[in-house]
Amino acid sequence: MQELNQAAAPNASRDTIDLEWANLLSPQRRGLLRRGGLLAALAASGLAGTALAQDARQAPRLKAASGKSPWGEHTDTAPTPRPANVRPGEEHLPAAPRAYTDIESYHAHIYFDEDSFQKAALIRKWAAERFSVELGDWNTEPRGPHVTPSFYFGFTNELLPVIVPWLQLNSLGLTILIHPNTDDPRADHLYYALWVNRSQPVNGYAMKKPGPGEPRVEQIYVNTHPTVKLETARA
Repeated sequence: MQELNQAAAPNASRDTIDLEWANLLSPQRRGLLRRGGLLAALAASGLAGTALAQDARQAPRLKAASGKSPWGEHTDTAPTPRPANVRPGEEHLPAAPRAYTDIESYHAHIYFDEDSFQKAALIRKWAAERFSVELGDWNTEPRGPHVTPSFYFGFTNELLPVIVPWLQLNSLGLTILIHPNTDDPRADHLYYALWVNRSQPVNGYAMKKPGPGEPRVEQIYVNTHPTVKLETARA
């Protein structure tokens, strides 16, 4: 009702609008509605012109900016380029598998947010009490390739068979990334990774292999002093 009232002449009285509505909805006009649609009925009732005029007044009028686009005048015909390779070293299939001894240590990254930071604090405390690891600082904002708050601890290869199942059973539902440390940190984070619970994006595409004078593989320097005996299944 409101929309068609607005279609009438702006200065029309309510009695005039009511009369036009009565004419529009008469049996004859309803027949027109069925046969020719609303526009035909509006035309028969004399409302078509005012409705179209109102539509014209309300239609937005866009004005193009003057000048030229910095992208040029024929972007629609530009060829589609092939992007540069974003996976260095993977242009061809390898001739042989990598040796598992290329892995020198591991990192576990525990991700959290404002609702789960207390769970992360508990995992951190438990791990430091039970394992000889290199425990990193809190990252309360995204840092490096990690897109959410996190903390990590590094550990040596011999702890892998213990720490992986321990984290699986003590993740408290948090997302955890476990990756090896080789001479290819980008692949370590993107391709060689293990996930506890769900995975999440890792922005590792800018990571590069160590440069001249840098250690071939990131080193682990233990800084915890375990005081709690690791729990085992009771007989």
